Amino acid sequence: MSATTHTDRLSLSCLDDLPRGLFIAGKWSAADDHRQLVSLRPSTAETLTTVAHAGVTDVARSVAAAGAAGRPGSRWHRMSPAARSRMLHRIGDLILENADRLALLDCLDNGKPLRVARAGDVPAAAAVFHYMAGWPGRLNGENASIYTGSPERHLALTVPEPVGVVAAIIPWNFPLYMAAAKVAPALAAGCTVVLKPAEQTPLSALALAQLAQEAGLPPGVLNVLTGDAATGAALAAHPGVDKVTFTGSTEVGRSIVRGAAVDFRRVTLELGGKSPNIVFGDADLRQAIDGAAHAIFYNQGETCVAGSRLYVQRQVFDEVVAGIRERAAAIRIGDGLDRDTEMGPLISAEHRTRVLSYLDSARADGARVTGGQVPDSPGFFCTPAVVTDADPQAPVVREEVFGPVLVAQPFDTVQEAVALANDSPYGLAAGVFTRDLGLAHQVGRRLRAGTVWINSWHVLDPALPFGGMRGSGWGREMGKAGVDAFLETKTLINDLGNRSWGPTPASK
Repeated sequence: MSATTHTDRLSLSCLDDLPRGLFIAGKWSAADDHRQLVSLRPSTAETLTTVAHAGVTDVARSVAAAGAAGRPGSRWHRMSPAARSRMLHRIGDLILENADRLALLDCLDNGKPLRVARAGDVPAAAAVFHYMAGWPGRLNGENASIYTGSPERHLALTVPEPVGVVAAIIPWNFPLYMAAAKVAPALAAGCTVVLKPAEQTPLSALALAQLAQEAGLPPGVLNVLTGDAATGAALAAHPGVDKVTFTGSTEVGRSIVRGAAVDFRRVTLELGGKSPNIVFGDADLRQAIDGAAHAIFYNQGETCVAGSRLYVQRQVFDEVVAGIRERAAAIRIGDGLDRDTEMGPLISAEHRTRVLSYLDSARADGARVTGGQVPDSPGFFCTPAVVTDADPQAPVVREEVFGPVLVAQPFDTVQEAVALANDSPYGLAAGVFTRDLGLAHQVGRRLRAGTVWINSWHVLDPALPFGGMRGSGWGREMGKAGVDAFLETKTLINDLGNRSWGPTPASK
């Protein structure tokens, strides 16, 4: 741990011109009841700033603004695909132009290392907008053939239309990137959005609203509500919302589905994960050790695709686990503003307590736990942990910890590895390390996961669909599938009437 007092003073200047209110209909305002929400800095456990705390009436105002901005005849509705593309691309450009400030905001608000936010989160968010900027002009319908009628009499067309008002509710682990992942495809499809960032990390969403305004996005097309879980629940349940897109816990996802069932509104859910990583005996073990450590310890393990279950072929199990333990012990933990920091704090004291409870339970059940200690320093820090000899039914093995906790278990056969990997209520991601690419693809096809990495981990791209199976959610984000999720397909059938092949009366 190292002091960064001088850097702190310089870095906090990134808050100077950041609005702390709600962004509704292109204007900044306080919450109707003037409540405020405190945002803590995880590295110090101190108050970073306060923002407006949206309530039910603020939700209604934002949904009404989004509805008005997207109705027929509005500026957004009349905007050409080319103009919409230019606007999306401009937002991506502005993200890159403001990269240092945006990275600082996420570092201070979330705790992640500044260099990780600057090299990863911010460019990735810009890439989403740049990629999605290519879609507005490619959203074409079809000239559909009539199967039972007369093709000479009936002209049938399909037309893609925006689903309408989108409630986008995002988590705290990748604040700026997750905002981009929800907002950009929705705007590319022509929808309007009410964005609700996590209560722990509201700041970069407010900055994104500033950039969208600077890019010329019409008022009401993007609205940002800062608030707590009750704010998100009110937004998801509002009758003026046509679609909910949510990333977060499986438990909250279930509640959103139950609410959406009332009026059959559309839902996309990217939920939890307990992703298995399989290392075969023929793998490049240095690559596998580094890859497995990266899979679980990246972003403090606070990622839904974290490779938290490691299955290693028995003949190399001890070597691989020892290598990961060595790598975990060497990770430099500290304030994200310190350039040498590799792992920042967890998001909150409550979350750290939750993570530690899994390790305490594992120890009590006889598992071997290395790491998982709390440094004697301010902030919500926790050292990375490796767990072996755990009961396969233990909570640390079955449940999403969402922290830097790896559970390792040996296997003997391919069939056993696949069975262990699929023995989970989740199905978001998985990985395979082997030199045999034929084996890798055979195993990859048998794994119940939306994304399978081979000899790698955490490789994502805005052109590739992303999402899970089973308890990990519904639908896909990114790629064409991610844009289609915000579209409705309308069929138009035109009866041209009976026509003779002779001259028309007007031509005689």
